[in-house]
Amino acid sequence: MRVVVALGGNALLKRGQPMTAENQRVNVRSAAPALASVAAEHELVLSHGNGPQVGLLALQAAAYTEVEAYPLDVLGAQTEGMIGYVLEQELGNAMPPDAPLATILTMVEVDPDDPAFQDPTKFVGPIYTEAEAEALKGKGWVFKPDGDSWRRVVASPEPRHIFEIDPIRWLLEHDVVTICAGGGGVPTMFTSDDPPTLIGVEAVIDKDLASELLAREVAADLYVMATDVDAVYANWGTPEQQRLGRVTVAELRQHNFPAGSMGPKVEAACRFVEMTGGRAAIGALTQIQQIVAGDAGTQVVAS
Repeated sequence: MRVVVALGGNALLKRGQPMTAENQRVNVRSAAPALASVAAEHELVLSHGNGPQVGLLALQAAAYTEVEAYPLDVLGAQTEGMIGYVLEQELGNAMPPDAPLATILTMVEVDPDDPAFQDPTKFVGPIYTEAEAEALKGKGWVFKPDGDSWRRVVASPEPRHIFEIDPIRWLLEHDVVTICAGGGGVPTMFTSDDPPTLIGVEAVIDKDLASELLAREVAADLYVMATDVDAVYANWGTPEQQRLGRVTVAELRQHNFPAGSMGPKVEAACRFVEMTGGRAAIGALTQIQQIVAGDAGTQVVAS
């Protein structure tokens, strides 16, 4: 099969873990053998999250006041290179020596009129106490609750087009394990000038929705979102909590899921299945082989 796997932030950084380069490398190294096993049997495309990393870079940039802080699109491009490098190196160490891998910097187009710009929802950066978040609002940042803590949120517009889709397809046709669309891709848009100019955008595209677009455009058979929970749960955190195993899109859409966490994953899974008739899955990275085989996680099917 051709399989697109979107790695959640847990592949690089566990919740509450210090954002050191070594911690991220150790986490990727532990996940690499299972991903290598998938690559040995299937065509593999990897994407990844970047919320903690882009938030850390934003904090580091804000600390140096001699120059204007770098915008989020530039920081997103930096994280694509940084995380892609670690993934490519550690996955390569777990694969046969001649196995080809490539990381491709990916720009993704968004609509300048997307309503998401009026309602920021995408978490970036570390967690804060309420007092810490209140103090940082002077930077013009917006904060929302994330569990018992607070995190910065930014606009998360819909992905419309992947500019590097043809090179990505070329790599897959030549049996290259491809890492792309990291962090949802670098958000870009065309200006209204004549002729239009392509520019970066102060936003972060949801990596699950961008990866769903990627999965469709490379004609994937299976789209997997690997995260830190074993499946999707209806009524999460309540006495009626229920694990969802094999479900149809219609069954999944009967439930409501938080917009800042599981909601985009469920929406991405439903879109992929509705538009391709293929299979989507959500589950733990530690069970990636069983998820690909259809034996673990939440398996979303057409009917």
